[in-house]
Amino acid sequence: MFTGIITDIGTVSDLKQEGDLRARIRTSYDTSGIDMGASIASDGVCLTVIDLGPDWYDVQISAETVSKTNISNWVEGSRVNLERALRVGDELGGHIVSGHVDGVAEVVSVTDEGGSTRVQLRAPDDLARFIAPKGSVALNGTSLTVNEVQGAVFGINFIPHTKEVTTWGDVAVGDAVNLEIDTLARYVARLAEQV
Repeated sequence: MFTGIITDIGTVSDLKQEGDLRARIRTSYDTSGIDMGASIASDGVCLTVIDLGPDWYDVQISAETVSKTNISNWVEGSRVNLERALRVGDELGGHIVSGHVDGVAEVVSVTDEGGSTRVQLRAPDDLARFIAPKGSVALNGTSLTVNEVQGAVFGINFIPHTKEVTTWGDVAVGDAVNLEIDTLARYVARLAEQV
C-alpha cells in the first residue's frame, strides 16, 4: 500500500526484454535500506525489486502490466515518480493507493493559472463513473484532488510544490498517465450495484 505522496523522482536507465521487461531505475533512495522483494511504486505501478546497486534498483514487469499502463512509453532517460511502500505508523498524507493501475488517461489540455497549472485529462469510459469532483485519484502515483468532471474529462490543479517534487512539472498534452481510481469509490459503486 502507498499514500500517493511522491518521495523521489527516478530515472529509467536501462530497459531489457528478457521474456518480461526488466527496467533499471536510478534513485536517490538509500538502497542499503531497500530489501530484495520490496515494493516500490514507479509512476504509480507497484513493482517488485529484484536487484539492487548503490543508486539503482531493478524491477521485472510482466507483459500484462506493460499493456495496462504507460510503461510501454518508457525509454532510457524517462523520469518516473517514486514512492516506497507504506509502513505501519507512517503518516497518511495523501489517500490509500494500492499501486494497481486501473487504466491510462490522456492529458487533453494544460493551462497555467498563476504559479499553478490546470490539467484536464480524459479517463477511459469504463472508469469515468468512479471520478467525482473533490474526490481523490492517483495519477502517475501522485495522490490528487479532482476539481471538476464533465463526462470522461476531469480537471486537476497542480501547485508549484507538486510540480517541483514530481514529474508533473513536465506534463504535456497527449501524455499517457497511469490512473488509479479511489478504492472507496470502487466499493461504493459495487454496493450501489447490489441495491
